[in-house]
Amino acid sequence: MDRFETLRLFVAVADCDGFAAAARQLGLSPSSVTRGVAALERELGARLFQRSTRQVRLTEVGADYLEESRRILAALQEADAKASGAREVPQGHLTITASVLFGRMHVAPLLIDFLALHPQLTARALFVDRVTHLVEEGLDVAVRIARLADSGLTSRPLGVMRRVVVGSPAYFARRGTPLHPVDLAQHDAIGTNTLGGPARPWLFATGAGAPQRPEAATQPRIRFTANDSEPAIAAARAGHGLARVLHYQVHEDVQAGRLSLVLEDYEPEPVPVQLVHAEGRQAAAKVRAFVAFASERLRGHPALQPRGGPAGA
Repeated sequence: MDRFETLRLFVAVADCDGFAAAARQLGLSPSSVTRGVAALERELGARLFQRSTRQVRLTEVGADYLEESRRILAALQEADAKASGAREVPQGHLTITASVLFGRMHVAPLLIDFLALHPQLTARALFVDRVTHLVEEGLDVAVRIARLADSGLTSRPLGVMRRVVVGSPAYFARRGTPLHPVDLAQHDAIGTNTLGGPARPWLFATGAGAPQRPEAATQPRIRFTANDSEPAIAAARAGHGLARVLHYQVHEDVQAGRLSLVLEDYEPEPVPVQLVHAEGRQAAAKVRAFVAFASERLRGHPALQPRGGPAGA
C-alpha cells in the first residue's frame, strides 16, 4: 500500500471516528484499514490514535498529522484535477517552432486565431532556421519541412514543398526564358545559403526523377549570395536575376504575376511538410487541439501542393 493510500485511510478513520465506519465509507474490509493505519504508525514511529473497545480518538501527534495529511491530499487532488483538465481542455502554455519565413507567413497568423478560440491558453513562437530538439528545448509542436528520420516523434502530414526557380516577367522579356537546366549558364541569379559561405548549387531532376549532379553547365552566374531567401526574392522581383526558393516563399508573388515559375518539369522531388510533437497519444489537449486546427488550415494551402494537383493526388 503506497503512502498516499495510507494517508487516505488515516484521514477516513479520523473523520469517521472508527475503523469499521471508515472501512464502510471506503468500501474496504475493516482489517485492511486497520493494517494500513498500523503500518503508517510503524513507519512514523508514533501512535496516531488512542484505541479502546468503545472509541477511537486522535492523539496529539495524530491531530497535528491529520492537518498536514489533509493539506497533502488536497494538493494531490488539485494536481490530479489540473492534469486531467489539461488532457481534456486546451489550457496552459503552448510553444510552437518553425522556420523563420514559414513561421512568419503561415504559423503566426493561425496561432493568433487559435489563441482567440482558447482564452485559457498562452503561447510562444520560436522561428529559427535550424532543426530544434523538441524535448530538450521545451517545445510542444514543430513544423518540419524535411524528410524525417525515425525519431519517435508523432507526425501529421500537411503536404509537400516544391523547390522552384522564379524570375520576373521583365527579366524574362530582357534575357529570355530558360527551358532546360543547361540554359541557366546564360542567366544571372541570386544565391542563398542559410549557413553562410558560397551559394548552394542548383540541382534538378532528370527525366527519371533522379537529381542531377551540380555540373557547371546547369549553374547560373550567381551575382550575389544571401544567407536568407527574402533578399533573393526581392532581387528577383526587381528583375536582377533568377532565384531558387521554396514554393511557399513566392506563392503570392506568382499568383500576383510579380514572379513567374520556370523549369517546372525539372524540379527535384518535393519535400514533405508535417507537424510533429513528442507526446504521442498521451498529448495534452493544447497540443491535440493545435495540431488539428493547424492541419485544417494548412493542408489545403496551394503552396503545399505538388505540381499539378493536391497532396497525395
